[in-house]
Amino acid sequence: MAQSTPDKALLEGLHADPHDLATASRQTSIYVYEAPVRIWHWINALAILTLMVTGYFIGSPLPTMGTGEAYDQFIFGYIRFTHFAAGMILTVGFFGRIYWAFFGNHHSRQLFYVPFWKAEYWREVLYEVRWYLFLAKEPKKYVGHNPLAQLAMFFFITLGMTFMIVTGWALYAEGTGQGSWPDILFGWVLGILHNSQRLHTLHHLGMWWIVVFMIIHIYVAIREDIMSRQSIVSTMISGHRTFKDDRPD
Repeated sequence: MAQSTPDKALLEGLHADPHDLATASRQTSIYVYEAPVRIWHWINALAILTLMVTGYFIGSPLPTMGTGEAYDQFIFGYIRFTHFAAGMILTVGFFGRIYWAFFGNHHSRQLFYVPFWKAEYWREVLYEVRWYLFLAKEPKKYVGHNPLAQLAMFFFITLGMTFMIVTGWALYAEGTGQGSWPDILFGWVLGILHNSQRLHTLHHLGMWWIVVFMIIHIYVAIREDIMSRQSIVSTMISGHRTFKDDRPD
């Protein structure tokens, strides 16, 4: 089997600019994700994983704290501290990611919008749904995120992380007290809900929303690497998307 230049007609990404397509017609690799995007992706993934584990234990504490008296230990305190620290890293990273959306390449902006006004976009979304359900025979190749991935990223990451950051800081504001800067910035959330337990429940449900996304995200990334003849996982390491063609010369 010979690896050849990807067919330009297959690169039907709605977000690929003419330069990308021209480059793809000559090369099997295109530089897509810049270093700040890749660094943010992996730091964000680690922060989310830390938040999920510690958040679970905060919602469902360990039944025992080990041997000895409780005042000799600080296990739950360490769990809460780790959760708060990871939340702060997540928040700073998210604002940094928003900043880079303005100054990075056009692929860095896909996370923050969905071109819902384009009929062609929804046709591509439906095709990708059919592809993931094994109803379409051939994958379409995209320089950036495919339309369905962009939709999922927007709802699970952009909106989901915004929700978790706002509700998380609102919960943190309860501990820092009235008049503190977290309370000034996020205390209004508790004022809207009128119930601290309701806020805890919504934040906890948001964690499971992110868990579901991560499971699907990892599965789809590995599946696409295997089945679509284009790199997915390695692209978020090197920044380059490689297009492969198993057809013989």
